[in-house]
Amino acid sequence: MADYDITDTVDITDVVCPLTFVKAKVAIEELEDGQILSIRMNDGEPVQNVPRSFKEEGHQILKLINNNDGTYDLIVKKVEE
Repeated sequence: MADYDITDTVDITDVVCPLTFVKAKVAIEELEDGQILSIRMNDGEPVQNVPRSFKEEGHQILKLINNNDGTYDLIVKKVEE
């Protein structure tokens, strides 16, 4: 059982870098401080870049889940600056 409640989910498996982070960033900007976004993304470049980009913006990475189907779910908590 997860110790967090996901507020919103966004699927970025249909977009390529650099739009992957742009789409995820738009989704998190719609949330309130402390709310949680789940981002479904493809393995590879998004997994390398999207978590790092969120960290650089000051958000909290809670979990990166391997779905074992070539996709990952990144769980991010919004932190207001």
